[in-house]
Amino acid sequence: MCMADNSRQASDWARHVYTEARARGCAHPHAVRILARACCACLACLVDRRPYDPSLHLAAANTGG
Repeated sequence: MCMADNSRQASDWARHVYTEARARGCAHPHAVRILARACCACLACLVDRRPYDPSLHLAAANTGG
């Protein structure tokens, strides 16, 4: 949770996910959990043993996958 919360300081994408959750009426803790869940998709590169590619992650996020 701390990693997700801190990520919004360094990442425009993370800041956007958090801000959108807050705009939908989510309280801070809930918005951070939403961000943490979204960050888990980024960690799939560890399972696949390949470098993280933000363009692939953004494409998947934009299509809901």
